Amino acid sequence: MIRTNKLLIRAILISSYLLLCAILVFLISGILSYLNTGADRSTLLHTQIHKETVYTPQLSWQDNGNEGRPISQQVLNEVENNYLDAWYIKQVAYRENKKTGIEDFYTKNARKNLYASINNNAKNNTYIAATTLSHQPDILFYSEDGQLIVLEDKAVVEHKKVFQNKKQVLETTEQSDYKHVLLLEDGFWRIRHSVKESTTPFIKKIKDTPADSLQIKGINYYPQDTPWDMFGDDFDAQIITNDFELIKKTGLNSIRIFVPYEDFGKANLKEDKLEKLQQVLDIALKKQLKVVVTLFDFYGNYDVLDWTLTYKHARGIVTKFKDHNAILAWDLKNEPNLDFASRGKQNVISWLDYLLVLVKSIDETHPVTIGWSNVESATLLSEKLDYISFHYYEDIATFEEKFLALKKQIPNKPLILQEFGLSSYGGFWRPFASSETAQANYHKQMQKILTKNKLHFMSWTLYDFKEVPSSVVGKLPWRTNPQKKFGFIDADGKKKASFEFICE
Repeated sequence: MIRTNKLLIRAILISSYLLLCAILVFLISGILSYLNTGADRSTLLHTQIHKETVYTPQLSWQDNGNEGRPISQQVLNEVENNYLDAWYIKQVAYRENKKTGIEDFYTKNARKNLYASINNNAKNNTYIAATTLSHQPDILFYSEDGQLIVLEDKAVVEHKKVFQNKKQVLETTEQSDYKHVLLLEDGFWRIRHSVKESTTPFIKKIKDTPADSLQIKGINYYPQDTPWDMFGDDFDAQIITNDFELIKKTGLNSIRIFVPYEDFGKANLKEDKLEKLQQVLDIALKKQLKVVVTLFDFYGNYDVLDWTLTYKHARGIVTKFKDHNAILAWDLKNEPNLDFASRGKQNVISWLDYLLVLVKSIDETHPVTIGWSNVESATLLSEKLDYISFHYYEDIATFEEKFLALKKQIPNKPLILQEFGLSSYGGFWRPFASSETAQANYHKQMQKILTKNKLHFMSWTLYDFKEVPSSVVGKLPWRTNPQKKFGFIDADGKKKASFEFICE
């Protein structure tokens, strides 16, 4: 018995010793790991900044200066990354009136002015929400020892919103020239000195793009089995080909499609999604259909610090497809006015305003429009748009009157009824509200009005859908069930009575 106890005690002591050694080894390795992370930029940044995903203003290097040693592409890339990160962290600091992360991007000398501004703004209960939209940096001097750079950045476009006591008191877009001195410290380029040399209001004149001579007779399109997920895993080019052939045979000549912002990769566009969009445009061209591409769907942030991401998204799509012969027009955003209440009307309008400038600066050939959800919003930005598009799901009895009033307000721009329709749903959640016969009568009357007024139109939509994602109208059955039955073809593929009036 005594021998057994001794063995047990010995085993416990040995186990305790081994456990203690394991704990010590773990703690020592953790300390060594921490000490070896000094060169890892992501651990230096309190905000975990990754420029590729949070800040992507348009940047084009100039090559007019550099009186010093030649600079390699690798060094230039490092300078670009650190330089834009510095801009971003400054915007965050001014917005939150906090100094977090400043020392990672600015030397002690440069931090003085930044800290003074932050302290002054905090004292006066003021903060600044800002972003830069474009940069044209030029290396004027690169020292022989590779430790110092003099950088000039001309025509930097900056958008600023100034708030005091939580109320916006100023909004402005400026174009400024800067000169910076950058030092290489700990393997990273930090701004040592920064001077704003000049500032002028940003005024970008945009040209009207003549509308296509085509009398638009179109339809909003999703494949029947993949509504609101046209470019997903179940993408089928043959189904789309068959649908486009059917659409063309009805007498329609155009379609409207939607680019879901997050699904396409936001700022970093996914190649497979772009390839699917390419296929859709190619099929449309082959079937002699024109395409209105809506650049943003399922996006509703509009925050200033999000602008560069959204603009890079739009820039990538428009640049890639601006010469495609199937393109009829660019639609900036689907029903942005629905976000006025939650995001602020002026925030949405400001975002759209510069997006319009951006798209037109890339593509001067194709018209630009915005898919407003109602007639009342259609006058917004109308002086800058080429097509005025609006949606209408209200009483058909008042449609012509409202359309003519809008036409009187905007007499010199073509108007497009970009979405309209009537659900044939009259089931449990909306008993006797509608039927396939009522839907057919609706489209019959609408076609008479459209023909009479020579109004461009794009109806909603080709198919009834078996399922509607909750992100579209929520989960409530009295909302989702009617949304499923706006089509001219039912869920079983049978043409409904309204199909006869899909076109005049």
